[in-house]
Amino acid sequence: MEELGSRESFDRMGTLGVEEEFYVVDSEGFPVSGVDELVYGDDEPPAPLAGKLDHELFKFTIETQTPLIEDVGAAEDHLLAVREALVEHAETHGYQIAAAGLHPEARWRELDHAEKPRYRSQLERIQYPQHRNTTAGLHVHVGVDDPDKAVWIANELRWEMPPLLALSANSPFWNGFDTGLASARAKVFENLPNTGMPTAFEDYAAFERYERRMVEQGAVEDRGELWFDVRPHTGHGTVEIRTPDGQVDPAVVDAFVEGIHAMVIDLAERYEDGKRDSLGAGLRRELLDENKWRAMRHGHDATFVDRDGESTIGLSEAIERTCDRIGNDALTALLDRESGSQRQRRIHEEQGSEALRESLVL
Repeated sequence: MEELGSRESFDRMGTLGVEEEFYVVDSEGFPVSGVDELVYGDDEPPAPLAGKLDHELFKFTIETQTPLIEDVGAAEDHLLAVREALVEHAETHGYQIAAAGLHPEARWRELDHAEKPRYRSQLERIQYPQHRNTTAGLHVHVGVDDPDKAVWIANELRWEMPPLLALSANSPFWNGFDTGLASARAKVFENLPNTGMPTAFEDYAAFERYERRMVEQGAVEDRGELWFDVRPHTGHGTVEIRTPDGQVDPAVVDAFVEGIHAMVIDLAERYEDGKRDSLGAGLRRELLDENKWRAMRHGHDATFVDRDGESTIGLSEAIERTCDRIGNDALTALLDRESGSQRQRRIHEEQGSEALRESLVL
């Protein structure tokens, strides 16, 4: 990976790329340690995974990437093709694939880290917070054709991140116990440096100066280690939303992809039309952090400090208001569903740990 990106990367509007992180598990649904063959084995993975498959920090976590998607309507087919290929690839090696924000049975002290030099460097530099990072998320890239526009969109999207996290919350268990949180993944992950809710940037030049300073001072090895909930991706020329927990149901993933794409397109049109009055980007970062905490803790039951900084708003109202504004209701369908964290707790209480593990397998 190149250390720094470029403003020239921002040359396409509305394209999509989706990254999903998964868990490699055995026949009983337990995380496996020391798995290399899915990524580095002699056999080539099925075509949709060629060049699009890699370890994350642990050997039992694996990331897939879709190809560049020109039409949001084609995203569902690409996502399903990648998932089906991954499941097939894992089965040929005797494994299964599971999905969640955290695997409830993943005990980080018992699992092997990936050998990739990038991750070994992170472990040495960051130490304990990274050693225990068994998280898995959903990352959505939307192409933006102007760098200043991308920074403005990322600024504006910050208020939307906690409701998206609450809607996606799917990680109540960590290291074998119930954390009491709806999204423990978000709390585990934000213990790393350069994570969480970013500060607003004045323009692309300001973001570029920050990115360069972090690399030049050795705070990060490259731009990819700025792991904020939303960021301009200066390598891909996208706005990247990194907030949602990993999901087992592809229909849920597709809803997030469609809804996030519509959010970015709506803000891009507002920027182009000169309608740049803030929709919440002016809210203090401390209040945005408070909203994120409420999302982590309460999931679908969360309420948030509204964009005016004074009133509060529930998750349903927040999502419905956004969907009305962007003219897309993909996310509203998720409001009536049992959340991932609720589902995991219900299955665990009613049927036990074995059923919970099975429920997370693709």
